[in-house]
Amino acid sequence: MRPRGLRLRPRTVDDAKALFPTLSDPDAMTYWSHPPFESVDAVRAYFAEPSGTWRAWSMTLPDDDTAIGFVSVGEKREGAVSEIGYMLARTHWGTGLAREAVAGVLQYLFVTERQRRVFADTDPDNIRSNALLESLGFTLEGRLRAEWETHIGVRDTFLWGLLATEWNDR
Repeated sequence: MRPRGLRLRPRTVDDAKALFPTLSDPDAMTYWSHPPFESVDAVRAYFAEPSGTWRAWSMTLPDDDTAIGFVSVGEKREGAVSEIGYMLARTHWGTGLAREAVAGVLQYLFVTERQRRVFADTDPDNIRSNALLESLGFTLEGRLRAEWETHIGVRDTFLWGLLATEWNDR
């Protein structure tokens, strides 16, 4: 996949070194489902684990193959429904690259794979992620109270959904 300002390619174990600064950053990892990683080897092991139905694409700049973030997608159930997640290095926050990457993956999911629904769950306090999803046309479908026990405590989650028909009608 090639959105215009960046490149998306399959994420590999070798991306661990480039992504470690982000995945070890307590601020970047605040709302992630995993606490900050303590070593490159820990990230490498995490990336090497069998991911079941999850797959991930690393974001890279057009002139450099170094990963600056990733978008991951997990098929949740039969019937073409998937969950999406994403992470971007702090140095690129606010540049529009996360939006571009997520939009590129959504286009692929809805047009090429013919997914009918994509959803995301976010912490209600994750203002940037919630704004990104809303800007892409996701609808806030609900709030699950005390849904996740995480490294920052028990947290609520927002559920966001986007249908293929909504994406294609934009």
